[in-house]
Amino acid sequence: MGNEHSIVRPWCPFCGIEVGRPSHAPVRKMNEFPVGRCQCGAVYSCDATGHNVGSAIVETLVYACNDNADFAWELMPEDDYLTGRIENYDEQEHRVVATKNIDGRAVRGVLYFVRLHTDIQEIAKRIEDKKQDELQQETAALRQRRPAKPVVIPDDKRVKQKATKRLVKKLVEAGDVDGLVTLCLDDKKTLRLLQRLLYEPDEQRRWEIAYLIGRVSERVATRDPGAVSELLHRFFEACSDSAATPWGMVETIGYVIAFRPDIFGAFTRYLLNYIGEPSTVNQSIWALAEIAGNRPDLIRKTPFYNLFHFLKHPQPQVRGQVARLLGRIRATEAVMQLMELSSDESSFRYFKEGEMVSMTVAAAAQQAIKLIHGGND
Repeated sequence: MGNEHSIVRPWCPFCGIEVGRPSHAPVRKMNEFPVGRCQCGAVYSCDATGHNVGSAIVETLVYACNDNADFAWELMPEDDYLTGRIENYDEQEHRVVATKNIDGRAVRGVLYFVRLHTDIQEIAKRIEDKKQDELQQETAALRQRRPAKPVVIPDDKRVKQKATKRLVKKLVEAGDVDGLVTLCLDDKKTLRLLQRLLYEPDEQRRWEIAYLIGRVSERVATRDPGAVSELLHRFFEACSDSAATPWGMVETIGYVIAFRPDIFGAFTRYLLNYIGEPSTVNQSIWALAEIAGNRPDLIRKTPFYNLFHFLKHPQPQVRGQVARLLGRIRATEAVMQLMELSSDESSFRYFKEGEMVSMTVAAAAQQAIKLIHGGND
């Protein structure tokens, strides 16, 4: 039987004060670890299994830097921050168990601590404040540069149209965005009928329909964002159904968020759920790249560094898409990996502004490096 000191509350390795139970950060991210803060300024994360300490280290350091990954990668251990760890941590009981066992249950958790030096903490705070100011200015400039096309308010005296499969299909084939927007405002069933058209065997045609739905949703959201939000919820629900095939749905989600990130930007992080599936990995990364074209900060708020290993994916389609994405978010921490693709002449295709285009992986990597160094897309 263990002695009285075999089970104790966890403590901060820097100041010795007992620390609270780690919890999820206010701004949730995919694949995150529970985190916490000590009174001395240290931050910590919990890896309940003890097998993902590397990822926990990265997330803890980035969390200490106010989620500024660029700044975190510039820091040097010991010179800029200290690290510490408490092993044999049990997440359920919030205790450190020296015997590594509670009633026959193995205890393998690790608390990983990072404490920035005082001057680095001050720099991180100033960068965060400046970043918020710049984001507000960029968002205002983006809205002025690319405002959503205004919705023509239908005449109340006219007879409202009823959406039918035949009418919706006719408007889609004609590419009549104005007609579809008006029909959506007349009959909310229109968006559901548009969704059905995604079940199209021709891949290029699916992309074209996804683009059209994105354009229609962009304008409908000005008057009725709730209807578009419901459409996104249906798409996500269908994509999460292992028994269903998400034909064109991930692509449509990408377009809807990319065209109106001011309204639907919060949905961005859920796209990371689909990068692990072979059938949706390409579409998911493409969607993140499209969103990054307007709002790179939305991608920066996710653990995007989990995508770096896709630069070595066997499919050129995936390598090229990841290169585009990392360039658009100015991922300086990925420059070395991108340089390794400079001789990759494999070609891939992607949809750009309503048209299918092709590019080599090398060209995508070179363009990404140019963007990271301050160039224009």
